[in-house]
Amino acid sequence: MLVYLLRRLGQSLFVVAAMAVLVFVGVYAIGNPIDIMISPDAGQAEMEAAIARLGLDKPMWEQFFIFIQNALQGDLGRSFVYSTDALGLILSKLPATLELAFLALLFAVFLGVPLGMIAGLKPNSIAGKTIMAGSIMGFSLPNFWQGMMLILLFAVIFKVLPSGGRGDTVQVFGVGLSFLTLDGLSHMLLPAVNLALFKTSLVIRLARAGTREASLQDYVKFARAKGLAPRRIVLVHILKNILIPVVTVLGLELGNMIAFAVVTETVFAWPGMGKLLIDSIQLLDRPVVVAYLMLTVIMFIIINLAVDMLYCVLDPRVRLSEARA
Repeated sequence: MLVYLLRRLGQSLFVVAAMAVLVFVGVYAIGNPIDIMISPDAGQAEMEAAIARLGLDKPMWEQFFIFIQNALQGDLGRSFVYSTDALGLILSKLPATLELAFLALLFAVFLGVPLGMIAGLKPNSIAGKTIMAGSIMGFSLPNFWQGMMLILLFAVIFKVLPSGGRGDTVQVFGVGLSFLTLDGLSHMLLPAVNLALFKTSLVIRLARAGTREASLQDYVKFARAKGLAPRRIVLVHILKNILIPVVTVLGLELGNMIAFAVVTETVFAWPGMGKLLIDSIQLLDRPVVVAYLMLTVIMFIIINLAVDMLYCVLDPRVRLSEARA
């Protein structure tokens, strides 16, 4: 296990280094923030002073090495627009995105797995066909359209939930959290459901396929022959074996929800990292965009590593293969 962990850490460092090059070159080669930040009426001397202050007067290779040197010290640059630490600015928005993503993940798991198992155990029933039809709609409908329809139904027509914003927060160790207040939780419901719809559909299809496959295995047939209760067969023998692909996909999808909740946060005016990214792209705030993308890369690596470790808990075969390796 230790050798495997060290090997994965080495691979992760290589990925971070490669992505640092791609992200920096891709972001810094596009556009000129001076054109947006400086008034067209500014003189040449004022414009040159702004370019030098932002470090844009140096060639790209020199800017990259300065970026790497500062990044190794935990400094990913200062925002051109907000004149503050870019990483600190992103981290200040991270709690809002994290609580939204985790609530969406809970919706996806606690709705998707049971519904998928029902569809897998009774594929030809009305319930099974209805569940699969709903999952197809969840895949097919655009995320922004789903968000607007949720706002139209629950905020405009029925007027039971707010249409945007974060609501009241409670400070916990200096971090504002919405889910600890009733008003904050009501503001979270619509964007969390919007973020969870596609993931729920994905989990439903995975759970259905896994349930149908597991139901045909010999250990399930043997359990039925022993006279075990159907509930025990489903919860012990089938559920545990379908969790491996579900955990794999949800690990990656959690990273997607955290990193790319841009559409949902924009539609619902949720003050998270995604909305900050959109604003920074519009203003060509390069340090914030680069810091966001690098934080995303590291987040995906950590999540993938955690998923691999969960394999060892869920599947004894993984532990045995690693022990032999």
